[in-house]
Amino acid sequence: MKMRQLGALCLLTLAALASARPKAGPEQKCKSGPVDLVFLIDSSRSVRPHEFETMRKFMIDILSTLDIGLNATRVGVVQYSSQLRNEFSLKTHAKLDAMVKGINEIIPLAQGTMTGLAIKYIMDSAFIAEEGDRPQVPNVAVIVTDGRPQDRVAEVAAEAREKGIEIYAVGVARADMASLRAMASPPFEDHVFLVESFDLIHQFGLQFQDKLCGMDLCLESDHGCEHICESSPGSFHCLCLPGYTLNEDGKTCAAIDLCAQGKHDCEHICVSSPGSFTCNCNKGYKLNDDKKTCSMIDYCSFGNHSCDHECVSVLNGYHCRCNQGYRLLDDGKTCQDMDMCNTVEHGCEHQCVSTLGSYYCICPEGQLLQEDGKSCGTCKSANIDLVLLIDGSKSVRPQNFELVKKFVNQVVDSLDVSAHGTRVGLVQYSSRVRTEFPLNMYHTAEEIKAAVMKVDYMEKGTMTGLALKHMLENSFLESEGARPSSRNIPRIGLVFTDGRSQDDITEYAKKAKEAGITMYAVGVGKAVEDELREIASEPQEKHFYYTTDFTAISNIAENLKLNVCPEESQGEIEVKDPCACESLVEFQQATMSNLEQLTQKLSGMTARLEQLENQLLSRK
Repeated sequence: MKMRQLGALCLLTLAALASARPKAGPEQKCKSGPVDLVFLIDSSRSVRPHEFETMRKFMIDILSTLDIGLNATRVGVVQYSSQLRNEFSLKTHAKLDAMVKGINEIIPLAQGTMTGLAIKYIMDSAFIAEEGDRPQVPNVAVIVTDGRPQDRVAEVAAEAREKGIEIYAVGVARADMASLRAMASPPFEDHVFLVESFDLIHQFGLQFQDKLCGMDLCLESDHGCEHICESSPGSFHCLCLPGYTLNEDGKTCAAIDLCAQGKHDCEHICVSSPGSFTCNCNKGYKLNDDKKTCSMIDYCSFGNHSCDHECVSVLNGYHCRCNQGYRLLDDGKTCQDMDMCNTVEHGCEHQCVSTLGSYYCICPEGQLLQEDGKSCGTCKSANIDLVLLIDGSKSVRPQNFELVKKFVNQVVDSLDVSAHGTRVGLVQYSSRVRTEFPLNMYHTAEEIKAAVMKVDYMEKGTMTGLALKHMLENSFLESEGARPSSRNIPRIGLVFTDGRSQDDITEYAKKAKEAGITMYAVGVGKAVEDELREIASEPQEKHFYYTTDFTAISNIAENLKLNVCPEESQGEIEVKDPCACESLVEFQQATMSNLEQLTQKLSGMTARLEQLENQLLSRK
């Protein structure tokens, strides 16, 4: 009974379509936009032959109202049961007659009802470019079935819809409504049909054709799209011009502000335009060739600054600057030579001499400019590395050791102590050797003198040779503060002792002098003259000193100062001080010699006068 009902209904469909529409001629064809349409028809064994014929005619009647063609509506047909058969694809036929012939030649499969398998097939194999599917053309599938699917359809149908396939589900007689709704696209009232009466078939035929062949809503309705309306079968959607994005209302458009979104690489200012941007620069800057980064405008490069000496570009302008030794006049452009001696605190002790942009100090005749470039003196201070080796043996005794420390401080007072001038190190020795402080520990005379007075007396033996070895191997290392030998800073060792050494001094006294160390030897009391001379550098009369009493060592310190002082810091020139002790001695000796010669001459003249006087008396 139900099969007969299905056949009757399908026959009624044909009648309805024929009565509802005028016969389709070329001028009455549906002029919808392009559509790719695939019919998926159930040919399971439950569909009897005359019922299948009804479905066949149903498809033909629908197609007869469409504008068929490769550039209009393309149609494909797939039948399914437990198997699938692609009767013809979207690219197979370009004319209605060929499609009708293909539909009439379909032979039903007459097996099960694998609807899910069929949907997956059209998704993966029918709506593809190789089979004639066109990009940007709506995909529509019409599924006609008479029963409940024997496989799962919800998941695969959802996947097909997500890929953009619009699905119409047409159930005949025994079809399951829940399954139809699981397959169809929303809204269900437009896409789900259960054909049980003539009216429903008639409704589906008309509504489906209206969907495909309805009016162009973009042209014939108030669509409300701000920029672009794009029609689709039975519907439309709004689009925006490039550089704009569609708002949530689906109709109006908003400019895409790339600047606000931070999607730019302008260094200073981003100027937005819809979907694009340009870069600009802050005031006083110009845009570089890359149109993104900025450089400060060089106003001096324009060549119209009129600066007397130098033009200096600044943000939004420039200013003039004078060379050293000149000052800028009130006009802001002209420069005038400055008398530096009258302009700055020059600090010259005697006289300041101005030069172009600078000055220098000079001293009166007979005096030398000191290392500070400002003060004057009869002796130019030397830059030296001085290591003093002081005897701390038991024979010195505590009270005399204090005099030795004062002797050391007298020597320090005569030197220009600083990090860049003279450096002083101190070593004490007895039976062993101890560095009291290295060359790089103190940088002022006050610091050194304070450290000297804190030195503790060692007592015990007199190992002068061991002390010389320590000085040579340790005290003049760069790590201990000695300047590199390449700088020609003189290295001086001063040995102070009060007795004979208990070890051999010959080897290391010789090695020290061979290493370029100028050695001074100062002896007191029981010190052995031969040992002192062996330690001292040549000429020995300048580097060897001796006194019998500790109380007289202060005089040695004065003489020692005069010998160290004249040496230039590079150790190449010796400047003699006319007031130095040695010079005075030489002057005294020369004066005495001249006086003796003068006395002899006066004696001779006196004798001659007496002789002449006697001769005159005898003639009378």
